Amino acid sequence: MTVVMPLIVGVLGAAIGSFLNVVIHRVPRGLSVVSPPSACPSCAAPIRPGDNIPVLSWLLLRGRCRSCAAPIAARYAVVELATALSFAGLAALVAPRILAATTPADVAAAVLELVALLWFAGISIALTAIDLETHRLPDRIVLPSYAVLAVLLGSAALLTGAGEAAGRAAAGAGILFIFYLALALISPRGMGMGDVKLAGVIGLVLGWVGWEALAVGALGAFLLGGLAALVLIAARRARRTTGIPFGPWMLGGAWMGILLGEPIARGYLALFGLD
Repeated sequence: MTVVMPLIVGVLGAAIGSFLNVVIHRVPRGLSVVSPPSACPSCAAPIRPGDNIPVLSWLLLRGRCRSCAAPIAARYAVVELATALSFAGLAALVAPRILAATTPADVAAAVLELVALLWFAGISIALTAIDLETHRLPDRIVLPSYAVLAVLLGSAALLTGAGEAAGRAAAGAGILFIFYLALALISPRGMGMGDVKLAGVIGLVLGWVGWEALAVGALGAFLLGGLAALVLIAARRARRTTGIPFGPWMLGGAWMGILLGEPIARGYLALFGLD
């Protein structure tokens, strides 16, 4: 199961990545993600089912539309591949817990937590692409995530009696939301309300994982964002006054906290003899 499950979830991730490309293209434009069916943006020719296989179709078509030969951005294949790999990696991470579970409630709770992480991975990829392209974090993606993650993680807590984790999740959402709101009020040009709304979602997930994840994830956003800004300025791709999307670095910091929060926090405390 530790091999089969990541493979199955990874294939599912590739298919979801294909849908995320629709979300990335349509949501910022206020379009429906359900209809009409996918079509070439250049010639409006419908995408054939055989040309809609994640990653593979883009490679076989050499990044061009079959009907008009217009270029298809590499972003489509990158999103599909990134979603497949992230889904497979998360499944591999959680699979041992599912196997080690001794009761149906524990199995269900682990599965619910995996689904929550998969949801967060999916919106992380979509929001990163959208923010880099449009400097926006659409409410249509961010706001429903509060309800989805609260239901998934809340259900997991009810099944296992993990009230402490649920409390941390609620606290994490409130702490990061209030912190980013304060930053937005102090410096409206430096922090947008989209960042504030996303901060609550990130805090909810990080709080569920642990206090170490919350601390590392929160600080990691500013570390990654600052490093990115310095690199862009050094490469003369930006100036000190250039607006740089912060959402991708918030999400990058969040995943740093989820995956590495505990060892990073332990190592930091060890430097001061506090471990």
